[in-house]
Amino acid sequence: MQSTPSSERLHIAILGRTNAGKSTLTNRLIGQDVAIVSPHAGTTTDPVQKPFEINGLGAAVIIDTPGLDDSTTLGKERMERTAKVLDRTDIAIILFTDKGMDSELRILEECRVKEITTIVVLTQIDRIAEYKALQQRISDATKSNVIALSGVTGEGMEELTAALAKIGPSEERLITEGFCKAGDRVFLVMPQDKSAPKGRLIQPQVQTIRELLDRGCIPICCTPERMSEALVALATPPELIITDSQAFEEVYKLKPEASVLTSFSILFARYKGDISLFLEGVKALERITPTSRILIAEACSHTPQSEDIGRVKLPRILRKRFGEALQIDIVGGADYPEDLTPYDLVIHCGACMFNRKHVLSRIERARTQGVPITNYGVILAALTGILSRVRSL
Repeated sequence: MQSTPSSERLHIAILGRTNAGKSTLTNRLIGQDVAIVSPHAGTTTDPVQKPFEINGLGAAVIIDTPGLDDSTTLGKERMERTAKVLDRTDIAIILFTDKGMDSELRILEECRVKEITTIVVLTQIDRIAEYKALQQRISDATKSNVIALSGVTGEGMEELTAALAKIGPSEERLITEGFCKAGDRVFLVMPQDKSAPKGRLIQPQVQTIRELLDRGCIPICCTPERMSEALVALATPPELIITDSQAFEEVYKLKPEASVLTSFSILFARYKGDISLFLEGVKALERITPTSRILIAEACSHTPQSEDIGRVKLPRILRKRFGEALQIDIVGGADYPEDLTPYDLVIHCGACMFNRKHVLSRIERARTQGVPITNYGVILAALTGILSRVRSL
């Protein structure tokens, strides 16, 4: 489980005011001193993320956050970062204390609006003489079962871990669901150009290959340059071909008639996001003009390479189609605008580095603001004129 990618783990955020014991609880849950514990307010200045496993829940990521009532000079910025944590949170543990509950009730309501599963906790009961009466008041105010615990003594921790286990792991999803079955030969075309990491495969490729092996399929890998030779080596065409989106055009020309074609990006768009909305969003290309504004959003942050698909190739293709005056903004990692209305189209990467909750929150922001959104694989297939001949659903 320790090798499970962060994007495939449930994300659990611990939220509460300063000095509510968030870091102490984080350390207690994980069994390691990963978060700094201090009586001084504002010790946790940024969200601290750590992978761990819990019986009944499986692989997870715990996120220790700054205090909700942080009044320090950088408090506003820290609260903005905490708000962004909610975009990727599957389960929120909200800590109440005997210091009031206004900020806690606000974050609880925000979590409920975002449909985040919540666990309400009265913490630091080792310091509260009559904590049961307070526990009942919090229960009445939140309309929730309230777990009373102490991160210092460990009292109540079993009840918390049992509550987490009761939630259970997220539903199992398959990257290649509906595209292939046991015994199928799946042909994977993977460019190894300057933008590919030296000495290893990128995460979507690794995850897809592993899933195909687990499902009893027969994966066959090659680069676009060796595709013809690899196909000749097969007695009959493969049932499925999965390519990197940037190689769509050349792979399509070589694809046997009997083989179904899709891309890693399209598969991950289905796996992590809403492929139907992406297919609807790509229709916005019909309305793009030389003065339009497009946002390209990547899940990871990295230094642009000479052949980078999102930062180099896709902008070049778009400007060739619609004109050099086309305005294209590019963001990476957590830098996703709150206000998307200035854009005529948002193009998101396959988001292999994000959990599904994070991707869906971005999609929902675009949808509610009325801004079309699509993804790399879908738009590249559309721009090369083969979207109708590529399997996406």
